[in-house]
Amino acid sequence: MDADVIVVGAGPGGSATAYHLAKHGVNVLLLEKTEFPREKVCGDGLTPRAVKQLIDMGVDVSPEQGWLHNKGLRVIGGGIRLELDWPELASFPNYGLTRTRMDFDDLLARQAVAAGAKLLVNNNVIAPVLDAADRVVGVTAKTPEGEVTYRAPLVIAADGVSGRFPLALGVAKREDRPMGVAVRRYYRSPAKHDDDYLESWLELRSREGGDKLLPGYGWIFGMGDGRVNVGLGVLNSSVAYGKTNYRQLLIDWMGSTPEDWGMRDEANADGPIMGAALPMGFNRTPHYTRGVLLVGDSGGMVNPFNGEGIAYAMESGALAAEIVTQALARPEGPDRERALQAYPQELKIRYGGYYRLGGMFVKLIGNPQVMKLATKHGMPHPTLMRFVLKLLANLTDPRGGDAMDRIINGLSRVAPAV
Repeated sequence: MDADVIVVGAGPGGSATAYHLAKHGVNVLLLEKTEFPREKVCGDGLTPRAVKQLIDMGVDVSPEQGWLHNKGLRVIGGGIRLELDWPELASFPNYGLTRTRMDFDDLLARQAVAAGAKLLVNNNVIAPVLDAADRVVGVTAKTPEGEVTYRAPLVIAADGVSGRFPLALGVAKREDRPMGVAVRRYYRSPAKHDDDYLESWLELRSREGGDKLLPGYGWIFGMGDGRVNVGLGVLNSSVAYGKTNYRQLLIDWMGSTPEDWGMRDEANADGPIMGAALPMGFNRTPHYTRGVLLVGDSGGMVNPFNGEGIAYAMESGALAAEIVTQALARPEGPDRERALQAYPQELKIRYGGYYRLGGMFVKLIGNPQVMKLATKHGMPHPTLMRFVLKLLANLTDPRGGDAMDRIINGLSRVAPAV
């Protein structure tokens, strides 16, 4: 064996898994198909849920280390602009962060290496290695030197949206779960780059055609380096999903923003418009099969309420590491399998009911009339919107929280798990 565990993909989920495994004393091999630093399509905004995971990994998230802190979420819709601070909780910090994925992923991978993981870049995993019982006992990877086989008793698939590794095992995405698509672009914007709120647009409008309403929702996140990350997303419950030129949609929306923000001018664009899918609500299952655990986007763990993926990738990575460590302490066979089955069970307990609610939410807001009514009647009520922020960002205290926390936690518990 080349390692106790092979982790496929060094994104936030893979690096978090490798870090926690290494901290537990596990011999872990982390394989990444590209080299660092490398770009990734993302909104670059981190809620307090993700911040907690960074702190758990020992990452210094101070402004001096290049992190832009934010106080909360600014919501724009229905002619109203509302600033909602992140809640004061025992379970999560009261601030969010922004950082480009160009060096964010690099930083996390280096943190995993510092903990004891072995990172190999330019290793594009193309297939699982199976034993006589059809169980995964390693991977085959393409490298600049040719194909290489690595062996380990357990493999973590953290290979993102494409999920090529689970697909090779016949674990396909589920069409009955929410899905989204998002596009984003960087713009140089001295007016907005150091904003201390993440900005969410519930309504997108175009200057063309008489200020017409566009499909989808948008964001503008300051990066603190002279640039903003601007993007929009469309859910598969919308009639516009799969039938829209999303890049043109972004340009149309930018045309309606104030001129002094600098986002109308192509000369201020920093790079092309890039897109990615958002696999939501456990849209690939099972999360454990034949010696392989799925982490993050590979297991469709994006939050259906707000499109957040990084926090859940890192959380599932930490959980996978904990369960794998316990499993490896048992002999191969039924006893180890029993321990590994705890992974999908615990994921269901943590997120299953909440993701079920998220699936219902996606179906509702896919109807423009419902979204219009919700914006019109919800936005004027700050207390209601604070509740909505807690619900959408999944920020509650599980014990001893306020009335809002108890309602959200109660709804998640009674909803059937997805």
